[in-house]
Amino acid sequence: MVLNYIWVAFFIIAFIVGLFRLIFMGDVSIFPEMMNSTFEMAKTGFEISLGLTGVMTLWMGLMKVGESGGIVNLMSKAVGPLFSRLFPEIPKGHPASGSIMMNIAANLLGLDNAATPLGLKAMTQLQELNKDKDTASNAMIMFLVLNASGLTLIPVSIMVYRAQLGAADPSDVFIPILLATFCSTLTGIVAVSAFQKINLFNRVILAYLGGFTLLIASIIWYFSTISQEQVTVISSVAGNLILFGIIFSFITLGLVKRINVYESFIEGAKEGFSISIRIIPYLVAILVAVGVFRTCGAMDFLVQGIGSGFAALGMNTDFVDALPTAFMKPLSGSGARGMMVDTMKQYGADSFAGRLSCVFQGAADTTFYIVAVYFGSVGIKKTRYAITAGLLADLAGVIAAIFVAYLFFH
Repeated sequence: MVLNYIWVAFFIIAFIVGLFRLIFMGDVSIFPEMMNSTFEMAKTGFEISLGLTGVMTLWMGLMKVGESGGIVNLMSKAVGPLFSRLFPEIPKGHPASGSIMMNIAANLLGLDNAATPLGLKAMTQLQELNKDKDTASNAMIMFLVLNASGLTLIPVSIMVYRAQLGAADPSDVFIPILLATFCSTLTGIVAVSAFQKINLFNRVILAYLGGFTLLIASIIWYFSTISQEQVTVISSVAGNLILFGIIFSFITLGLVKRINVYESFIEGAKEGFSISIRIIPYLVAILVAVGVFRTCGAMDFLVQGIGSGFAALGMNTDFVDALPTAFMKPLSGSGARGMMVDTMKQYGADSFAGRLSCVFQGAADTTFYIVAVYFGSVGIKKTRYAITAGLLADLAGVIAAIFVAYLFFH
């Protein structure tokens, strides 16, 4: 519903601004330009979606190999001790624990098709434990915020879009996204724990979160001590090495588990093809709306206004051009994706704004959409502090994205 209002608002605002420029500024070219943008962006949306088919088919096939080989189960076991303390209300051995850990593990691997059904299943099981059926329980809120924070190890779709739009190295945003999404997730955990009075100084929690935080801090410190050229080279090499190492481990584990790796790949590849085709209308819809909003001048007015505010404070404003993606992300995943694509198309995939928009896209997930789908699936009407904690995680992701983008790319 939120996306419906946003989509309609883009056209209404564009029409009003266009009329103002025509009547009061004598700009007779504004409406022809707006109409041309609708045709151009519709064509762009289709071409991008069609171009995604090959790469998406490849990655979904590889992901299916990893899933069939048991990588999701291994990751679930690895985070089990941490999750048992973040969800103290769930009885030991309850099926909800397994579904939650499987969902989080699937999200880490970018397995959206597997993550969503597992998440809905987990929410249903949590509802069975919930005494107040129309009010979100503590466990439900922690689970939802972990999903909304968007922690993902492999941002496949973002790298695919970068490749489609001509990036020299589509994976150069891999490590920056990992750093930003970790900050978002950590903030979400801290926020919910504060509301629920969970002791984050528990030895097991400290071991997990402290270890992750120390690792991330060490990476940031190291990159801050070397030159920009070295940062670019090391980020590219490390990102691609990690990605290929993951592919290798998926295939190797599949062989160890004696599964038919090739057949698993084909099964997942078929899903990748269908996903690429299904997103065409969504991408075309949002790109056309964004196109007329930008062509009429409304987007420039908004961004320049924010930029002027930061400039008055004496701050560098190069990050402002990428802010539309950050604004849209909590509201709509497809809307934010459209903003990201539009930013890369306008400024270039390898521009600072283009790269930052990708980091914004990967820093967190779509809070309002997740609230609507997950809570709506079990009839939760009173969300308590879920949205507040989710938006705090989003804000932390935005701030972290700006920081790491300046560190890596500016």
